[in-house]
Amino acid sequence: MKLRKYFCAAALMLTAVCMTGCAKEKAEESVTVKVGSLKGPTTMGMVNMMKDSEESKTEGKYTFTMETDPSVITASLVNGDIDIALIPANMASIVYGKTDSGVAVVDINTLGVLEVLTTDDSITDMASLSGKTVALTGQGATPEYALNYLLTQNNVEGCEQKYYSEALEVAAVLSSGEVTAAVLPEPFATVCMKQNENVRKAFTLTDAWDELGNGSRFLTGVTVVRKDFYNSHPEAVKTFLKDHKKSTEKAVSDVPGTAELVASYGIIEKAAVAEAALPSCSIVCIDGSEMKTALSGYLQVLYDQDPKSVGGNLPSDDFYLSFE
Repeated sequence: MKLRKYFCAAALMLTAVCMTGCAKEKAEESVTVKVGSLKGPTTMGMVNMMKDSEESKTEGKYTFTMETDPSVITASLVNGDIDIALIPANMASIVYGKTDSGVAVVDINTLGVLEVLTTDDSITDMASLSGKTVALTGQGATPEYALNYLLTQNNVEGCEQKYYSEALEVAAVLSSGEVTAAVLPEPFATVCMKQNENVRKAFTLTDAWDELGNGSRFLTGVTVVRKDFYNSHPEAVKTFLKDHKKSTEKAVSDVPGTAELVASYGIIEKAAVAEAALPSCSIVCIDGSEMKTALSGYLQVLYDQDPKSVGGNLPSDDFYLSFE
């Protein structure tokens, strides 16, 4: 009789455990992740996921918000209005500091998207910028820090930098012949080359950075999650990473199809321009230890030039969320 009671009690406990596990799994499945991103390459890598989500083909459930101003996205992240955000790498570090380590990076979504365009046949690499004038945007931001770092590492002297407020201005002075070299991000670089046959791509800052072989990477965007959201819904974040990786892979393997979506979501007006720009947008989904090595090295470079560019301090190890 006692033995029978024991088995009944054990069965009840096992049932309770199973029910609790199933309840948690069901709760995870019902979570709708609020995702925010910037109009540009970061969202271009996510458009396949956005389309699949609309058609209930993703593993997770999502809502998407796209903005042109990164400060709007980060404000929504801090306020808890969005759970996951695709933002500039240095801004992720700044938010980490301002929120008392309240966010973590789950992946790198875009490597460097800055290209050196020129009308001068003698400009082919960093060394050839010696004595040249380069037009660009981003004074006091990543473009300036990255260019100065690369110029220093390549012992380039006498390279004058002219800064403008918008990429369209940079394209205009390059096309007019006022300068013979410019640093432009995608998709503006592709648009500029399409509008002026005399403008060509000399090299990318990503290539110049990789040639240094120091283990870091030149990158643009990362994907961050609020830690309180992750702590409550870890499986939803892991599922997001799977869906995001699938989307970025399709952006690379199916350029025409992705370009159509880029145009339909209003990121780039014409699909033909999007198709031309996509291969140069450096869309990736790098996570785990590779992410940490690449990103920490990049942030170190920015910090060495100006600590304020990463929020005054480099993030601690808990900034890097790995599922390896």
